[in-house]
Amino acid sequence: MAFSLDSKVKDILKNPAAAAVLDKYSPDASRNPQMKLVGGLTLRKLASFPQSAFLKPHLEELDKELQAIE
Repeated sequence: MAFSLDSKVKDILKNPAAAAVLDKYSPDASRNPQMKLVGGLTLRKLASFPQSAFLKPHLEELDKELQAIE
């Protein structure tokens, strides 16, 4: 499965390598119980919320790292 900013959060969290990339930019995101509430959203949509504004400067890097996962 290929990952990108258009992948759903729940799918990213199910894959250990993809979850590790997310944790790199949002520490402990994979262990945060609140992430279950946004599991149906794409990572791009989640990053559009004000609470996730800290991700915006890193979206390009995050997307490249997710796409590199085989």
